Amino acid sequence: MKSLLILMPLVVSILGESQMEKLRVVPEVIDKLPEHSLEIKYKNGVTVDNGKVLTPTMVKDQPTVKWHGEEGSFYVLAMVDPDAPSRKEPKFREWHHWLVGNIPGNDLGKGDVLSEYIGSGPPQGTDLHRYVFLVYKQPNKLTFDEKRLTNRSGENRGKFHIRDFAKKYNLGDPIAGNFFQAKYDDYVPILYKQLKGK
Repeated sequence: MKSLLILMPLVVSILGESQMEKLRVVPEVIDKLPEHSLEIKYKNGVTVDNGKVLTPTMVKDQPTVKWHGEEGSFYVLAMVDPDAPSRKEPKFREWHHWLVGNIPGNDLGKGDVLSEYIGSGPPQGTDLHRYVFLVYKQPNKLTFDEKRLTNRSGENRGKFHIRDFAKKYNLGDPIAGNFFQAKYDDYVPILYKQLKGK
């Protein structure tokens, strides 16, 4: 039984990896599959599960995210949408929804929030978007020069590239990841008003 429990994370990881390839998170967002799966849970009990379809209403509030963070190490967490404004015409790829650096271990609350969390908001008629969560291990504690973004504006979030960000700060490949898909629902217009500061 103990050996089965040891193998379980590997099984979950393999299942997640195949979905990331099938839905082209690899190679459109990242070059290689993360070794581990992120545990992402929303307050309403909804969990992110390797491409499962969730509604914008379900994911409107910031979730908890867990990974195997090492004591004394720092991490970056990112959430990006490579399908902005649509998968067919991703001219704003990637739109970043959340960016936190200098996270000690996996204590997300103690990290430096570079961009506050914004839930999914696919425009009407654009079908499913992929929302990708990635964690990178930092080489050390970093000083980030990115403009700090609140969740009251959509400015400076489009045309972000997690590959470029990772290269800039020497982060290497992501150590963990997960993703969901979502399309328009009635919450999206409420989110758009929030992003206009209303």
